[in-house]
Amino acid sequence: MTRHHFNPSLNRRHFLSTLGAAVGSAAVAAAQQPRISDDPAPRDWSGPSVRYPDPDIIALDNRFRRYIVGNTSIKRLYTGTQWAEGPAWNGVGRYLVWSDIPNNVQMRWTEEDGRVTVFRNPSGYSNGNTFDFEGRQLSCEHGGRRVARYEYDGTVTTIADKYQGKRLNSPNDIAVHPDGSIWFTDPPYGINGNYEGFRADKEVKEAVYRVDPKTKQMDKITDEMNGPNGICFSPDYKKVYVADTGTGREVRVWDVDGKTVRNGKRFVQLATPQGSPAAADGIRCDVDGNVWCGARPGVQIVAPSGEPIGIIRLPENCANICFGGTKRNRLFMAASQSLYVVYVLTTGAGVA
Repeated sequence: MTRHHFNPSLNRRHFLSTLGAAVGSAAVAAAQQPRISDDPAPRDWSGPSVRYPDPDIIALDNRFRRYIVGNTSIKRLYTGTQWAEGPAWNGVGRYLVWSDIPNNVQMRWTEEDGRVTVFRNPSGYSNGNTFDFEGRQLSCEHGGRRVARYEYDGTVTTIADKYQGKRLNSPNDIAVHPDGSIWFTDPPYGINGNYEGFRADKEVKEAVYRVDPKTKQMDKITDEMNGPNGICFSPDYKKVYVADTGTGREVRVWDVDGKTVRNGKRFVQLATPQGSPAAADGIRCDVDGNVWCGARPGVQIVAPSGEPIGIIRLPENCANICFGGTKRNRLFMAASQSLYVVYVLTTGAGVA
């Protein structure tokens, strides 16, 4: 039987040389990895022109691969808006409604035949839209500085326009809770000038509110942000996310505790693949709790734990997004002058 003698010095040298070679190989491999560009791949948006899989649907983490449909592509459904915002899906009518704020109209895309028509004109310079649990449309109107509900008989009900006797700024985005309450953000963007509403002075601090539409009782959820923007709930409604496009430039999250929130903290602060700052505008959760954010270079997808896991690059700045389609597995993206859509392997949480 051959006896082997242990030599600590030789074994240590062998370990270090092996480790060095491994580190060197990893560095070379990393250097050879192509950097992800912030710019989308060139294509003719008027028709199919990309080879599957779509090069602008990119997994930053393996957790995102399960949501990518390999044989689908991003489609431009419409172009011609001035600033597209607030998409919301109506499941009964099988249509998508979204806002063109500066043009003071709401647009509608119908799933059955792909037609795009003007849905509401004037729209009160509406921004964010959604539908409540009874199927009624809710809109954040810059013009009236209010949250409005469109009734089945065609009348319009003001849900909220004042807090403690003072006018709201310009309600921006909106989400509904199963307890019947309506949550919305109120930054000053619609009163900063005459482009997206009417120039006016602020009467209240920027804030996030909860309102009971039956009693009109309003509660201030938080006023710690000066640019509260997109808002959505987690699938179980135990958390609420708010995008801050003010000085914070982040998405924050709180635990929902009845009519109040607690344990507020930063959820994520985004950047583009090239490292440029990127603030989320509109946000929506899927059924797995991932947060989909309208943020440069298009849409960024963030895991429930707060790590960005995927991006969808667009040729325009994406303001807001929602899940829709008959199976709720199509991601609609309101991006500047256009409306885009792509199939994904998940569905949206919530009702719109």
